[in-house]
Amino acid sequence: MSDVDGIDPSVPPSGSGCVECDAAGGWWFHLRRCAQCGHVGCCDSSPARHATAHFRETGHPFVQSFEPGESWFWNFETNELYEGGPELAAPVSHPDEQPAPGPAGRVPVDWAKGLRA
Repeated sequence: MSDVDGIDPSVPPSGSGCVECDAAGGWWFHLRRCAQCGHVGCCDSSPARHATAHFRETGHPFVQSFEPGESWFWNFETNELYEGGPELAAPVSHPDEQPAPGPAGRVPVDWAKGLRA
């Protein structure tokens, strides 16, 4: 997967949380990072599904998990999972101390009811 259209290993992530959820005061279950522009968005199990929305808006096909200890990529165009690929610019995950779901202080007590299937 190195030298693949849609992946730019030199671009750092946009932050340590979902850009749109942070702006709106929302929360997320897990985070995904656009492998082309670095946008960090929430996963499809999260209430707002911002990573998929980013793909639909931009056409950037690949995301990588932005969870500690995970390095897999997902291709939105083909619905394929890749267990390996190029190392993206650091940091490669949100901070270890940031909880999932997160961020701390914004996750409702009944958060599991807000997850999407």
